[in-house]
Amino acid sequence: MTTDQEHNCIDDKKFSADIEKFGWTVLLIESTDYLPSFAYTVGLWKNYRHPEIISFGLTTKTLHLILNDAGEIAKAGGIIEVGKNYDDFFENSDTQFLKVDNRNVSDYFGHAINYYQMTDFPAIQLIWTDRNNKFPWDKDYEVEFEHRQPLLDRNAEFKYREAKNLGIFTTRQWLELGKPILHVIHDNDGDWQFLTGDQIPEDAKLVALEQMTIKDETLNEVFNLDYGEQAIREFIGGQWTRTKLEDDDEE
Repeated sequence: MTTDQEHNCIDDKKFSADIEKFGWTVLLIESTDYLPSFAYTVGLWKNYRHPEIISFGLTTKTLHLILNDAGEIAKAGGIIEVGKNYDDFFENSDTQFLKVDNRNVSDYFGHAINYYQMTDFPAIQLIWTDRNNKFPWDKDYEVEFEHRQPLLDRNAEFKYREAKNLGIFTTRQWLELGKPILHVIHDNDGDWQFLTGDQIPEDAKLVALEQMTIKDETLNEVFNLDYGEQAIREFIGGQWTRTKLEDDDEE
């Protein structure tokens, strides 16, 4: 099956040939220091009218194996049920599947979108339990795993991995004058800066991260900026240009 670490460098002919030969293929994306690993299928919807499947936060080898196991269910004519406990994907632990909110599809299913030439194909997410067999929504789920599995059936209005009340830096111009955010920085140390572009250091304001997306939902488009990356646009709704931060970049 296909491995894709950067959502590029895919041989389109081989990609399509694998789907024709095997019924589906699996795209594998390695983790970074900030973002979790994930993998997803392409071809299940075309060949078996079964939702495509995505999962996060394990080694890509393990993700590959469990998504192929799920693909075999679809190939055999089975339908994986949302909200049902399955105990046959892992030894001594359960899995469940969630319906992926279509507003989250474009963030993760890049090659599936290119293949189908649309974003409204159905998709489900395989969720695994922690070492105590608890799901992310259960009480006492292990803190170590909290950010390894973004839950794609929810949170479409707030896509950031951090807590909604995380303090971030913005500007007086945005807070008091209603100017748009045109520059977003995710510092190497994890701090977020949402800037209007005309600020000086004295204009810095500290607000909760959720306040940014409540006022401007398009800021969700850069939730996956990695450590040491920035994004710039010309207007709200404009295309973001992403680049690495230079060591001496300071606002």
